[in-house]
Amino acid sequence: MLAHLQEWFSLSLRWIHLVAGISWIGSSFYFMWLDSSLEAPEKPDERVEGSLWMVHSGGFYEVQKRKIRPGEMPKTLHWFKWEAMFTVLTGIVLLVNLYYLTGGVYLLDSNVSSISLGAASALGLGLLVVSWFSYDWLWNSEFGKKRSGIATAFCYIALVGIIYGLCKTLSGRAAFIHVGAMLGTLMVLNVWVRILPAQQKMIDATAEGRIPDYGHGMAAKRRSVHNSYMTFPVLFIMLSNHYSMTYGHAQNWIILLLMIFAGAAIRHVMIGKTSAKNWAAIPAAASILAVVGMTAPRGLSVAATEDLGPPVAYSEVHQVIEKRCTQCHSPAPTDDIFKVAPNGVMFDSPEKVRAMAEKIQFRVVVTKTMPMNNKTGITDEERAILGRWIRQGAKLQ
Repeated sequence: MLAHLQEWFSLSLRWIHLVAGISWIGSSFYFMWLDSSLEAPEKPDERVEGSLWMVHSGGFYEVQKRKIRPGEMPKTLHWFKWEAMFTVLTGIVLLVNLYYLTGGVYLLDSNVSSISLGAASALGLGLLVVSWFSYDWLWNSEFGKKRSGIATAFCYIALVGIIYGLCKTLSGRAAFIHVGAMLGTLMVLNVWVRILPAQQKMIDATAEGRIPDYGHGMAAKRRSVHNSYMTFPVLFIMLSNHYSMTYGHAQNWIILLLMIFAGAAIRHVMIGKTSAKNWAAIPAAASILAVVGMTAPRGLSVAATEDLGPPVAYSEVHQVIEKRCTQCHSPAPTDDIFKVAPNGVMFDSPEKVRAMAEKIQFRVVVTKTMPMNNKTGITDEERAILGRWIRQGAKLQ
């Protein structure tokens, strides 16, 4: 019963995280589009920066972007802030629950480094704190405000170092998700520490009968644009943990850097202010194609003249599966962490093993991302037995 409840807790938490994230990103996308689509008013009005007519669900809407002045604040003002807060809160709980409270099964990889669970946890959580203060200091400084291009280059260079360091210290999956957690932390703190307070200062000024400093609005907009460029990379990272071809690759840090660059470039095509923005699609496409090429499976096809060695009997395969895999992948797992077969994959019959042969080849033999963190101690010789059996046709006799 406890395992059943834990599964429902995990599912519910992910559900809330997903819904909150969709709400946050959806409103961000909408307002970025809205800002770039506003048209100058037909009748010049110094209070109106732009307006737009829209149609949706059978209704017509007119939206105006205004410069507020003393006495012009409406009785009701709608804020978009809690979506970001719920996204990060549920994300932190997921991070702690999955990576720090499971004995390091997702966090560590002995094939990558010998870092301890405590040190890895401190590294992951410390990264979130240090990255925010470093990023905020840079972009809040006069240098960051006046030399945005150089500041952006500094950020990307720092990102290269962070990604490389994490991928050489933590498991590939943990490295990816911690980069995503770092970017998500920057995004939500941008909202709550810089964007919302700037907007509040403008509201307070009107309430006190003063003309607000519109520079606060520009500063808030700068951080909002930063968030928009980080959105696609974070979404990729959230999905990548389901695809070992990315985080499990020997050059996973290059793959992540290329996909972050591609995501930001695609977003630039969508929100850039000049016609030259469309050229960003070329490096974005080149980065994605490079990743597809890097992750293409190698050694899965069998040449007619290839010597596969002596035939591997299924009895040998069964011994490896029984010894290294069924602790988790069975109707009644005996593993101390996984009480339900991950993704419903079970190896309780020869037919089920053969049905998963291609995935076994990819996860166990090629990327070596299974068993997770090599928890069951599978050897290279045992991986080779599985690989030869599969390449010989995965026969059950």
